Amino acid sequence: MNYTWNYKAPTQEQIDAAEALANETRVSPVLCRMLVNRGIDTAEAVRKFFRPQLHDLHDPFLMNGMDRAVERLNQAMGNRERIMIYGDYDVDGCTAVALVYRFLQQFYSNIEYYIPDRYDEGYGVSIQGIDHAVSKGVKLIIVLDCGIKAVDEIQYAKDHGIDFIICDHHVPDPLLPPAVAILNAKMPGNTYPCLDLSGCGVGFKFMQAFAISNGIAFSNLIPLLDLVAVSIASDIVPIMGENRILAYHGLRQLNNNPSVGLKAIVDVCGLKERDLTMADIVFKIGPRINASGRMQNGSESVDLLVEHNSERAHEKAEQINRYNEERKELDKRMTEDASNYVEEHPEMQARSSIVMYNEDWHKGVIGIVASRLTEIYFRPAVVLTRTDDMVTGSARSVSGFDVYKAIQSCSDLLDNFGGHTYAAGLSLKVENVSAFTARFQDYVDAHIEPEQTQAILDIDEVLSFSDITPRFCADVKRMRPFGPDNPKPIFCSRQVFDYGTSKVVGREQEHIKLELVDNTSNRVMNGIAFGQSAQARFIKTKQAFDIVYTLEENTRRHGEIQLKIEDIKPSSQNYGKE
Repeated sequence: MNYTWNYKAPTQEQIDAAEALANETRVSPVLCRMLVNRGIDTAEAVRKFFRPQLHDLHDPFLMNGMDRAVERLNQAMGNRERIMIYGDYDVDGCTAVALVYRFLQQFYSNIEYYIPDRYDEGYGVSIQGIDHAVSKGVKLIIVLDCGIKAVDEIQYAKDHGIDFIICDHHVPDPLLPPAVAILNAKMPGNTYPCLDLSGCGVGFKFMQAFAISNGIAFSNLIPLLDLVAVSIASDIVPIMGENRILAYHGLRQLNNNPSVGLKAIVDVCGLKERDLTMADIVFKIGPRINASGRMQNGSESVDLLVEHNSERAHEKAEQINRYNEERKELDKRMTEDASNYVEEHPEMQARSSIVMYNEDWHKGVIGIVASRLTEIYFRPAVVLTRTDDMVTGSARSVSGFDVYKAIQSCSDLLDNFGGHTYAAGLSLKVENVSAFTARFQDYVDAHIEPEQTQAILDIDEVLSFSDITPRFCADVKRMRPFGPDNPKPIFCSRQVFDYGTSKVVGREQEHIKLELVDNTSNRVMNGIAFGQSAQARFIKTKQAFDIVYTLEENTRRHGEIQLKIEDIKPSSQNYGKE
C-alpha cells in the first residue's frame, strides 16, 4: 500500500492549551495534545471522556415524539393488545429487536418479533410483514432501524387497524409515514442532543423512557447494553458523546456479564478469555450476526440474541458460524471477480468512483464487496445485482465523502434508497442502471476532494521510544473505545534501526517481526508489520527508517506493548504534509 503520511505539527496555541490541561489533569502533555485535537479541552471534558458515566446519558424525553411513543406503548400494554417488534435484518436491526423484545418481555407476554426476509421482502417494512401482523391480530408495531421511508406500507397498516412507532436513525424524506410517533434525531426540528445514535441506540432510549414512565429502575436496562455496544461498533456511528457512554458501558457488560446469546457468539469466535474491544465486534462478532440475514434469515440471529438457555444458544451460534463461513467464501469469490474486472479495465481505475453491476452476484454480500472495493481502490463504490425485475445495490464511501447525498442526487432514477454518510442501499429498474452510473459518477467528480481518494495515514503524534512509557500506554488505553470521531491514535517514530534480530515470519513469509531501537533510549521495541515482508531487505541494510504505528498489547505476552506497524519509509524520503 502506497500511503501518504499526514502530520500537522501542533501550533504554539495548541501546545500551550495541552500543557495547561496536562497540569490540571496530570495526563501527559503528548496525550493532552491529542485530546485537545479531538475537542476535549477542559478538565471536566477529560474526566467525562476517561470515565463515562451512565448518569450523563441524555433525558430520553428530549427526543421529539417520545411522549407519544411511551403513551401509545403504555396504552397497548394496558389494553392487552398484541405487539410486534419489527426490525432490519442487519446487526443494528437484529440487536435493536432483541433489546426491545427482551426488555418488554419481562413485563408483558402478548408480544412477538419479526425480521423481514432479505430476498422475499427486501429492506424495511414490507406488505408481507404487515399481512403477517394482521393475521396474528397485532395492533401495534414498533419498528427499529428502518421505517422512516415506509409511507405507503405504514398507511396500509393503518388502514388495517395497526399503529406504528418508528425508531430509526436514517435520513428522512420530506414526506413522513403516518405513524403514531417517530423517534429519529435526524428529523426536522430535532431537539435531541445526540444526532448519531444507532438504530439499537434509539430503541434503548425508547426503553429508557418507558422505564421512567413506569417507575422501573434503570438498573434493569444495564444488562442490555452489550447489545447497544455491538450495534454501535457494527453500524460505524461516531463514538463520542452519548454513544461513547453507551459503548463504554456496553463493552464492560460484554466483557464481564454478557447475555447468553452474545457469550455463545464470543465462544465460537475464539475470543473467550480476551479483553474484548470494538475491533473484535467489527471483525468477529458483528459479521456472524450479519451472516444469518445475508445467507438465510435474520430472525435466526434474533433467536440467538434472546435465548436464555446456554446449550441451545451454543447450537444456534454454531449454525450462525457456519453461515459466516459460507459468507466468507462467497464474499472472497465476488471480491476477486470485481477487482479482476477493475484491473482489466484501466478506465475504471481512472474514475473517481466505482459502480459495478452483475446479475449473478449474491444480494446478501454486495454490501461487503462494495466495502472491499472502497478499501482497495479508495473510491466510493456501488455494487448492484438483479433480483427478479429490479436491481438492488449497496454503496460504501471513503472518509469525508457523503455517499448518501450522491445517491440522493440520482433519486429520480431510483425506486427506493436510504442510508447514512458512509453506507447506503438503493433499488432501481434495470433500464436505469446506465443512467444512474453516469449521474453518480458526475456527482462524485464534482464533489470529492483529491485527498479523499488517497490512502492517507493521519499521524496524531511523533514519538521517540523514550516517550512510550507504561503510564503513557495506559493513558492511551483509557481512550478506548475507539471508532469514528475517536480513532485509535496513530504515531510516528523517526530514525529507527533494526536491532539486528528482525525477521520475516508467517506461513507464506509475508510479515516482519521487528526489534527496533532509536537514538533516544536504550529500549528495544518489539513490532509486527503485517504483509510488509518486501521491506525486510531494506531494514537489514542498517539504514535509518521511519515508521507509522499503533500501540498494541501483545496477546501472547500479557502486559507487553508492541508496535503494530502500518507503514515503513526510508528516513531520507520526503513525505506527507508537515
